[in-house]
Amino acid sequence: MRRNAIKAKFAAGEPAFGCSIMIPSPQIVEMAGHAGFDWVLIDMEHGTITLETAELMIMAAEAVGITPIVRPPSNSSADITAAMDRGAGGVQVPHVNTAEDARRAVAAVKFGPGDQRGLASGTRPDRYGLAEAMPDFVERSNVESLVCIQLEHGSAIDNLDGLLGVDEVDVFFVGPSDLSQSMGHPGDPKAEPVKQAIEQTLAKIVAAGRTPGMPAATNNIGDVLDRGVRYIYTHLPKLLKTGSTEFLRAAGR
Repeated sequence: MRRNAIKAKFAAGEPAFGCSIMIPSPQIVEMAGHAGFDWVLIDMEHGTITLETAELMIMAAEAVGITPIVRPPSNSSADITAAMDRGAGGVQVPHVNTAEDARRAVAAVKFGPGDQRGLASGTRPDRYGLAEAMPDFVERSNVESLVCIQLEHGSAIDNLDGLLGVDEVDVFFVGPSDLSQSMGHPGDPKAEPVKQAIEQTLAKIVAAGRTPGMPAATNNIGDVLDRGVRYIYTHLPKLLKTGSTEFLRAAGR
């Protein structure tokens, strides 16, 4: 388990900027690192990335010195642990609606007694058991691993107080798209009820001294930062659209 650049940024009071990638490509991860991003979101929920390819993308992130965060296909403990055992620096867990959901996510990431994450020798984040004593790996992993939970349903917003009371959750991520759908305005996070829910949720997370997360694009990154969001990513297709639009406009298209 390597040093987590995102958590280091948070400790310094700085935001951490990521790029969400749904395409199974270690090369794109390398590009994101060379472009200056702090981290990548390897999206196994919405893309075509398999567990084997996710591991290669994690390796690519490590090679360029950025933090690999995996969004597992579901919020199941098995999916979360599988990502962590491939060397992910953390997970962004979808569809977390209750404090119990959040505690289960934490338990799938962190090692400890009871029903915590299973501990196996020779795993990739443990450097295959070749570099250090396992107790040292366990301690380091629990410190550096990041737990981000996604609040993307009306029920999660209703249960926010309980969710904020769960220890070891590093980021409370507001998902505008799914939230808009849950609230009856699919694809329109600017609809007034959804907009108000997002604003109130972010304010409440900040007031509780916790870290909010949210996606952003070139046209709203300033507003997202002003709301206290510190875990921010943009989508690869949005970057491509912005760049291609500027290029074609310059070419007179």
